[in-house]
Amino acid sequence: MALGNRYKTAPGAGTLAALILVLVFGSPWYRDWAQDNTNPDTAGGWWLRLLGWPAWSFDTDDSLRDVIVGDLKAILLVVLTFIFLYLLPGSQLARARGTISQFLAGWAAYIFAGAFAALLATLFLTNPSLLGAFNAAGSGAGYGFFVGWIVGLASLGGWRGTR
Repeated sequence: MALGNRYKTAPGAGTLAALILVLVFGSPWYRDWAQDNTNPDTAGGWWLRLLGWPAWSFDTDDSLRDVIVGDLKAILLVVLTFIFLYLLPGSQLARARGTISQFLAGWAAYIFAGAFAALLATLFLTNPSLLGAFNAAGSGAGYGFFVGWIVGLASLGGWRGTR
């Protein structure tokens, strides 16, 4: 893809949406705001707090290993989103641009990316356990399920060209 290309690809558009989600909602500033201003007992408050799941920070009070693992989860989420968007064939095999399969492929890619990012990042914790890895993968998949429709919409607008 040339830099001057006026068309965006579905994996590129979905990955850009994932990057924006991670940078904005995973930031310490947003998470502090959501913690202070939302009620976790309401659906809206729960969802606003869920948006901050791929947390990243530069907190010097935490151990270096915990900071790296937290940041690794956010980085892996974006990288794996691109990989899964590229590998999922639903949007590539769709007959027409902008079909529902492209939306579902973007959404599914974010679910898979969230689950695998959490699973892989958990392996680098101080005391990793299989149960902890499974719980983390479940929370990552839950995050991807409730937030991934945004990536699905972004990849829906992407253009799939044939060369």
